[in-house]
Amino acid sequence: MREARVYSEIHPPTRSVEWIRQFAPTGIILSGGPSSAYDDGAPTIDPAVLDIAPTLAICYGMQLVAHISHGDVINAGRNEYGRAQLAVEESSGLFDGFRRGEEMTVWMSHGDHVDVPPTATS
Repeated sequence: MREARVYSEIHPPTRSVEWIRQFAPTGIILSGGPSSAYDDGAPTIDPAVLDIAPTLAICYGMQLVAHISHGDVINAGRNEYGRAQLAVEESSGLFDGFRRGEEMTVWMSHGDHVDVPPTATS
């Protein structure tokens, strides 16, 4: 984000919903980490945080959002760690500005996956 000259701050998951509302972010990024979203003591958030601003959830962040939104996050049976290749399938939304089929090197670190995504609500 900072390389794109977007102002950003890093905050711990212990920030309260009230604090986040007063901070008034224009967007929230929930990033990765070594925990499993379903483990006792794993970092978590109040689901109300998801209603404060558009949220991008990456790796553990995505698994956490699925878990707190009643999706199924399960152990993948093996851990993956290191570089991987990502291929853009649709050049829209998050990947607007990328070419379809464009590849890039990304970093991954996970042992879980979202087996059943949460049901969308309106």
